[in-house]
Amino acid sequence: MTVHKSLRRGGRLARSRNVLTRAERVAQMKSEDRWVEGRSPLGLPKVRVIKLVIGKKKKKKSAEEDETK
Repeated sequence: MTVHKSLRRGGRLARSRNVLTRAERVAQMKSEDRWVEGRSPLGLPKVRVIKLVIGKKKKKKSAEEDETK
């Protein structure tokens, strides 16, 4: 069953996924020079997915705290 367009969220596909499609795995292997032309696309080895970690924003010090120190 598919999800109705009104129920989809905008940023769902913007984040990293831990499961890649076969075409994405082949493309990543080509960029790493691990792909040999003519090789079967079935039974591909695992490809590491690097997840981006976004740090928390630092709290700004208020003017009152700066004056007391």
